[in-house]
Amino acid sequence: MTTDLAPPGDLTSEGPPGASEWYRRALEVMPGGVNSPVRAFRAVGGAPPFIASGHGAHLHTIDGNELVDLIASWGALILGHAHPEVVGPIREVVSRGTSFGVSTTAEVELAELICCLVPSVEMVRMVNSGTEATASILRLARAATGRPAVVKFEGCYHGHADAFLVKAGSGLATFGEPSSPGVPTGTTSDTRVARYNDLDSVSELLADGAVAAVIVEPVAGNMGCIPPLPGFLPGLRGLCDTHGSLLIFDEVMTGFRVALGGAQERYRVIPDLTALGKVMAGGTPAAAYGGRADLMRMMAPEGPVYQAGTLAGNPIVTAAGLATLRYLAAHSDLYQRFDDAGVKVSVRLGAAFERAGLPGVVNHVGGMVGIFLGIERAGSWDDVAGIDQALFKRFFQAALRRGVLLPPSPFETWFLMEAHLDGVLDSALDTLSEAIEEVAR
Repeated sequence: MTTDLAPPGDLTSEGPPGASEWYRRALEVMPGGVNSPVRAFRAVGGAPPFIASGHGAHLHTIDGNELVDLIASWGALILGHAHPEVVGPIREVVSRGTSFGVSTTAEVELAELICCLVPSVEMVRMVNSGTEATASILRLARAATGRPAVVKFEGCYHGHADAFLVKAGSGLATFGEPSSPGVPTGTTSDTRVARYNDLDSVSELLADGAVAAVIVEPVAGNMGCIPPLPGFLPGLRGLCDTHGSLLIFDEVMTGFRVALGGAQERYRVIPDLTALGKVMAGGTPAAAYGGRADLMRMMAPEGPVYQAGTLAGNPIVTAAGLATLRYLAAHSDLYQRFDDAGVKVSVRLGAAFERAGLPGVVNHVGGMVGIFLGIERAGSWDDVAGIDQALFKRFFQAALRRGVLLPPSPFETWFLMEAHLDGVLDSALDTLSEAIEEVAR
């Protein structure tokens, strides 16, 4: 018996297949042709590019195009693509094995480094994704308090665990779905939704004493970048203390990005528990959750709360995470450079909106940037829900034609990398200003 291992599709024509052919093939074997919904470009139109490689601030497509990358693997990359100080350690550990299912010293070193850098984290557990981290941390919070309910915020996304798919941001907003079919009503019946940057809405939901935890993106990143108003995060800390609820910071995006110790260092508010991801793994698939030792000791095998993962803390991700966090600790001036770059983006694009006669808002916190077209205020989901999505689609395509790749959704944050900061950003802002001028005509 013979087996045909050739991929489907006509590969006999001149030259290699381009993005449109690969996308056709992808549509036959993956829902929407993608492994994560926003990648499908449904909100901006056209077939998505297929990437051959990335170096520094640029992506190179299989069609031979070079693009300035402002997605940065959705915030997972803070230094740049294929950074030698990250790739080198990965290459070295792969030669010794990719996964053992038994402890390694690198796991301990990465855990020690996270505990050293993040103010709230006394103990940490590694997992494979942000969704695992937030789902596990909610289970722990419920076990610790003996309460069923959780408060989240409209427009904030905490992964695709059932309990959190209620009025979540980014991907769900992009597709116009307030929730997801397949999530049982009972699963979300204990999920209460507050308004971001509105303490009164939180206070009302805590009043009955049934809330185990309040979970928040300390800088909202899944309805675009929306910073906390002064007093909002301290107010959450106070409300949780008053009502006996735990405060959870979802720092999957903000951890090690808006400051070396994350948003909790930047805003000087200490949560009880913290979810981490993206930057902590240096662009590899890993995440973690941690917090007070008395809470974390409730996790198995020390305590009764169960969670496990075959690939958690594997050699590849710990090598990448250690290399990235050590680099950031040794180059802490990078955070001021990100802040300065955010100001530059705000000034340059704000001026472009004004010249074009277009309403628009530019928010920034460190290396996170939010661009909102067609509105004049962006402080909560109520503000950004009215964003001009048709205008964003034209803006996205105008930028892409000029060689700048933006996140393909008006509700996603843009991310800066160190590799942007040596001239690439200035050139990209010129390009984006031209794109704004084009769509205003």
